[in-house]
Amino acid sequence: MVSKQDVMKALKDCYDPEIPINVVDLGLIYDISINSGRVDIQMTLTAVGCPLSGVITNEVMQKVSTIKGVKNVDVKLVFDPPWSPKRMNSKARQQLGL
Repeated sequence: MVSKQDVMKALKDCYDPEIPINVVDLGLIYDISINSGRVDIQMTLTAVGCPLSGVITNEVMQKVSTIKGVKNVDVKLVFDPPWSPKRMNSKARQQLGL
């Protein structure tokens, strides 16, 4: 059975190509729901209109798809609430000198 912890662990291997910090520590993951092997992820980006949105969402889908028991992954980009540096965890803020 797939757990949120499994998904979060996989997501820690997904990085914003412009910022060397994973999407979890950046605070880009808003919600994860799992139902019968289907994983739905709501996430945001650091900027609306990010030119690398396809790269990031494809990496998220690819990494989560490798988890045993995952049959389907859907990533939905949302921008409400908008992302801000306050969403980053303390480790990420420290890495960026904030």
